[in-house]
Amino acid sequence: MAKKRMIQAINETLDREMARDPKVVVFGEDVEISLFGDTRGLKDKHGAHRVRNMPISETVMSGMAVGAAAAGYKVVCHMMFGNFMYTGFDSIANQASKLRYMTAGQIALPIVYMGVFGGGRSAAAQHSDAMHPMFMNLGGIKVALPATPADAMGLLRSAIHDPNPVVFLQAAGRGGEQGEVPEGDHVVELGKASTVREGDDVTVVAIGAMVRPAMRSAQNLAEEGIGVDLIDPRTVVPLDREMIFGSVRKTGRLVVVDEARDMCSAASHIAAICADQCFDALTAPIRRVTVPDVALPYSPSLEKALLPNEGSISDTIRRLLGKAAAETEEA
Repeated sequence: MAKKRMIQAINETLDREMARDPKVVVFGEDVEISLFGDTRGLKDKHGAHRVRNMPISETVMSGMAVGAAAAGYKVVCHMMFGNFMYTGFDSIANQASKLRYMTAGQIALPIVYMGVFGGGRSAAAQHSDAMHPMFMNLGGIKVALPATPADAMGLLRSAIHDPNPVVFLQAAGRGGEQGEVPEGDHVVELGKASTVREGDDVTVVAIGAMVRPAMRSAQNLAEEGIGVDLIDPRTVVPLDREMIFGSVRKTGRLVVVDEARDMCSAASHIAAICADQCFDALTAPIRRVTVPDVALPYSPSLEKALLPNEGSISDTIRRLLGKAAAETEEA
């Protein structure tokens, strides 16, 4: 395996799939110059007829993706920032998510709606949302949130070939992070979670960009004798419920870490289904570490205070295990 940056893994995957299949096309905002680097060089290799800059009209982009996919193309529609999907939401919600059902499967819609999501870069409220819960609720869109370069490559390859639309969200500010990526055509099945770290005391389900601070928290807590069973769902639709349930039944405790706002978040859904299915195994209340129900501010210090981090995750786990009070008394 070789170490690669996440944007490099995404770029290589797009390049390989375009080379393999002339029906794979990429269009969106600034895909030719590639502001984030994930589509850089694709126009030179594959031509302007397959890699196209679009006008700044997300409604046009998202609707064009539906039409092109219905006509037989495999579409990667790069919306740049995930927030911009709000502007293109009509075609995504009313067409892309429903046409396969409405045509009894006669129309396939292999569309990847791609964008950067989340905070941490002081990009302000209109560029920093974690919008995946909104797509979870549509009932016809798959949602992938890779946390590593290897998963970015594997999930993107699966998304491009899936006959259903997939929202593929890259964590903001994480494109330059390196990780080991398997050689060849690495594929990660949509709907298959990953056990990042094994432990017996508490299950932590961390979504997307939250895997990294959750991992640091788990490593530090291990020095205190606390074993964290850390799960990365990789996709929230479909959700690997059985892996999560199995872990919760093993540990009896659950903390869900999600960069979305708390109300109607992925964390809320995971907490709810675990309460339904694993209630008899729980030895403590389920806890969520999320973002308050406010817009993310531009101010770096205020933004940092709102986002889940290693400290807030660790503190939540300690309180769940009854460790915080004991440590306070000792201090």
